[in-house]
Amino acid sequence: MAETILKVENVSKQYRLGTIGTGTISHDLNRWWAKIRGKQDPFLKIGETNDRSSKGNSEYVWALKDINFEVKKGEVLGIIGKNGAGKSTLLKILSQVTSPTTGSIKSRGRIASLLEVGTGFHPEMTGRENIYLNGAILGMTKKEISSKIDEIIAFSGCERYVDTPVKRYSSGMKVRLAFAVAAHLEPDILVVDEVLAVGDAEFQKKAIGKMKDISKQGGRTVLFVSHDMGAIQSLCSRLVVLENGGVGFQGKVQEGINYYLSVKSTFLNLCKSKKGVQVIDFEVRNSKSNIVEVIEVFDPISFNLKLLFENNIPSDLKIEYFINDLFGQPQTTISSWLNSEIITPRENQIELKTNLINGFSLKEGEYSINLRLFTSETIDFEDIYIFNLINTNFTGYKYPLKQQHGRVYTPNNWNIVE
Repeated sequence: MAETILKVENVSKQYRLGTIGTGTISHDLNRWWAKIRGKQDPFLKIGETNDRSSKGNSEYVWALKDINFEVKKGEVLGIIGKNGAGKSTLLKILSQVTSPTTGSIKSRGRIASLLEVGTGFHPEMTGRENIYLNGAILGMTKKEISSKIDEIIAFSGCERYVDTPVKRYSSGMKVRLAFAVAAHLEPDILVVDEVLAVGDAEFQKKAIGKMKDISKQGGRTVLFVSHDMGAIQSLCSRLVVLENGGVGFQGKVQEGINYYLSVKSTFLNLCKSKKGVQVIDFEVRNSKSNIVEVIEVFDPISFNLKLLFENNIPSDLKIEYFINDLFGQPQTTISSWLNSEIITPRENQIELKTNLINGFSLKEGEYSINLRLFTSETIDFEDIYIFNLINTNFTGYKYPLKQQHGRVYTPNNWNIVE
């Protein structure tokens, strides 16, 4: 049995919403009086779950609540979850950037963190000088840094610019250099947030290979947060899925990904009546018939729509779904009209299922669905659903699409003609 190098016990983090400050004098007095009597902070008893999709009544929120897990030496632990689930908060606590409200963390050895692009870099100093500065922040001596500086510079791919001030670096160059420093200074535990998404495909491949070497050959531990399911599958040996500040799942990687993909959406926008038509319900189901908000590229899915006609039942109904990116730009359209489908409701309530046989071939990211109905007039319902599209490496594409690759996956294979 490998020894436990990191143990997280009942870790919780509470934040107060609204303006920054300690609150009111009465709150401070209540806390002080509880403290001198050896009692628990009274404000830890209140607060709501970290569900960002709903408006709560409390001014306190638990960003994390009762987190428990252990990490063995040499293990690569993946941490996934939707935006706002608490992943970055957990990593900041593990890296001692902030402290937990309750609970404890026990670790053995030095922790190196790569949470944000260029954290700790001084813009007026050169890349070489920032390597020494960053290494010192991570607890390394000048001699240790000097013995590895050539290797760090070569790995980063910034040899030509290493004596240029960092303020002239692109965000990609900064993250390459920052990762090279953290990975080569031999921490016992390396904490990596989503920052590798800034690098190009070549650097991502090199960084993932380096993290594999760190864990397998060096016997060091890696905590890895990413929305790239392909990277999670290829790198991690175990997975933790966070939900609304709590642990929803921990265990095998593939089981964790399946759990993550089957989480019911909290973004459903049940629309009010418009022009005598009401959207009663709308669901997106994957190939396993699970209601999802996270969809795999090319996975067959279906849209399930329930409508109520409050006045007249239309004799001819046309329906269109517009799939929009974060900027509201249409990326594709699913249309009964373009497909020459004739929809004739017989009752005032109708349920429709639309099958997307090949799913979506769009690049990874967050998308919204707008609904347009054509009856005797045009009726638009905006943002009835929000979903994330991910590539789990089953598409034939090993890496996510970058900006230069476009927005659509095109399946293909290659053969030598003899």
